Amino acid sequence: MSRLKTVLVLCTGNSCRSQMGEAILNHELAGLARALSAGTAPQPKVADGAIEALRLAGLPTDDLYPKQVEAVMREDIDLVVSVCDNARESCPIFPRPVKRIHVGFHDPHGEPLDSFIRVRDDIRARLVPAVREALGL
Repeated sequence: MSRLKTVLVLCTGNSCRSQMGEAILNHELAGLARALSAGTAPQPKVADGAIEALRLAGLPTDDLYPKQVEAVMREDIDLVVSVCDNARESCPIFPRPVKRIHVGFHDPHGEPLDSFIRVRDDIRARLVPAVREALGL
């Protein structure tokens, strides 16, 4: 049996888009891939709007917390997906060659819940197929 492919969803604050990406990918690609998220400059907590948008979609949020990208550098990562322009520009160098793609999303931080829901739905619509294609799933 082959191991699951590992996807790192990278953002700056790791408090919103990357966290929603992690939860959505883990749900949509269960049994095929596992997703992690991290930030280049993580915030102290996951945005309340991101948590609520995920809960409204029936997705688990208990294991979500902001992480510094260095915390996942030793993981056997198959794909790095940057979801914000800043993270794309400042993406760190990994210990081994890793495929990278960029799929940018609007930052709803500080906006009403409906903005988080729109971003959540956009992540589901565009990130999942992009990761499937990049990993050949």
